[in-house]
Amino acid sequence: MSVRTELPPLRRNRDFLLLWAGAGSTLLGTRVTVFAYPLLALWATQSAAAAGLVMSAALLPQLVVQLPAGVLVDRVDRRRLMVLADIGCVLLTASVALAVMAGHTWVVHLIVVAFLQGSLAICYDLAERSAVRHVVPTGQLPAALSQNEARARAAGMLGQPIGSALFAFVRWSPFVFTVVAHLVSLVTLLLIRRDFQGERPARRDFRAEVAEGLRWIWGQRLLRTAMVLISVSNIVFAGLGLAVMFIVKQDGGSAAVLGVITAIGGVGGMVGALTASRWLRRLSMRSLLVGGFTAWALTVVPVAFVTDPFALGAVFAAFGYIGGVFNVAGGVYLVTVAPDAMMGRAVSVMTLLGSGLAFLGGVTAGPLLDTTGATTTVLGMAGVMAALALGAIASPTVRAAATTVSGTAPR
Repeated sequence: MSVRTELPPLRRNRDFLLLWAGAGSTLLGTRVTVFAYPLLALWATQSAAAAGLVMSAALLPQLVVQLPAGVLVDRVDRRRLMVLADIGCVLLTASVALAVMAGHTWVVHLIVVAFLQGSLAICYDLAERSAVRHVVPTGQLPAALSQNEARARAAGMLGQPIGSALFAFVRWSPFVFTVVAHLVSLVTLLLIRRDFQGERPARRDFRAEVAEGLRWIWGQRLLRTAMVLISVSNIVFAGLGLAVMFIVKQDGGSAAVLGVITAIGGVGGMVGALTASRWLRRLSMRSLLVGGFTAWALTVVPVAFVTDPFALGAVFAAFGYIGGVFNVAGGVYLVTVAPDAMMGRAVSVMTLLGSGLAFLGGVTAGPLLDTTGATTTVLGMAGVMAALALGAIASPTVRAAATTVSGTAPR
């Protein structure tokens, strides 16, 4: 008779706690500045198009940097890469803080810094996701990934309100906050004892490694279909984020009002992540995808007609709740099936499919908001989300997904 060994709780895993806290600090700092960059551009230029360009620059690395960053994560020491990414983010963010302190705001400067910081953030994120399996026992991976997703949602919940409040107080303070956040992350990385990777195979041609990652993800039919649908939805959500900034500014609101909206939305995302495991056990992948996209389509419409911060926050909480469940489901599935030597590339390709086109949201929504107004623009976004829901319902791959993430029948 075998004796089951109880694993110690994650709260007693020193290396996981350090990795979790350090990555959380970096995420929080990144969320603060990703929100503050377009906010600074909008307030300095009075142009939604300029703010959209800055927002798009921060999101563009999701398209052009993901694949090479995935190969890099599978080739180099992951901890060292994360340290260098933090140092780079400190220098970039400090340059914006110093410029604003001196009374200068250059849109081109913001575009360059937003793109470079976004690129470094991708390298950090891919390395951290790939490292989790080396600091957590296999049996605790679902719980660890759920906590990581909740951490990301909490960073989103806190980052934008902190960024807006600091921006309203002193315009350079959000960027100083982010400098400190990256320095905290550096300290935690230096305190972790375990390696972040196993033995590496011999290096091969860069293009061959990229192609291998693409082929592997392409062979996962359900994952591929889901990420294509999510890719388009992320374009809509990027545009909605800019639309809410536009709506609040037109209504005479301040940056602090935006903070209230995003804080409420962040609560929804965090709760979704923390309760995701219940949905993953009880619903099939088909039910998760069809139900999630249908709910998203229905909740976009109110954004076109309401201006009350709490009502908008409730809508964004619904968006976040569904997104939190989706992200945990995808993360659990991927970390379970992907080999460690390909983990960086697998995560990068998955993220590329899901978020690579998100930069189009700001580029498209900015001019539309300036020319047609918020109501027409948001209703167009609702139509796109409705088309995605119909696509999920009609997809043969989604219809065939009758099991849960773990491959078992729903409870």
